[in-house]
Amino acid sequence: MSDTIDTVGVAGDRIRSIIERIERLDEEIKDLMEAKKEIFAEAKGEGLDVKVLKEILKLRKQDKDERDEQESLLELYLRAMDAPSPAPIAQAA
Repeated sequence: MSDTIDTVGVAGDRIRSIIERIERLDEEIKDLMEAKKEIFAEAKGEGLDVKVLKEILKLRKQDKDERDEQESLLELYLRAMDAPSPAPIAQAA
């Protein structure tokens, strides 16, 4: 038997293999995040607004219907904020 077996019958080598794969992915994610950070720094160095770029990325992840709905709600809410408040209704005594 080549696999190490623990007290509950789980193959230790299999667990090690899964953990090592996850660790490799974590390292790749770390490297990719660093590359992403460098791209944003490059964009900032060229005078681009990083916050706007991030907003564009967020919008591009949404489907068109979801994006249209959000834009409509945003417009509606902004207009509601600018509208005068209704006058209070006087109550009869």
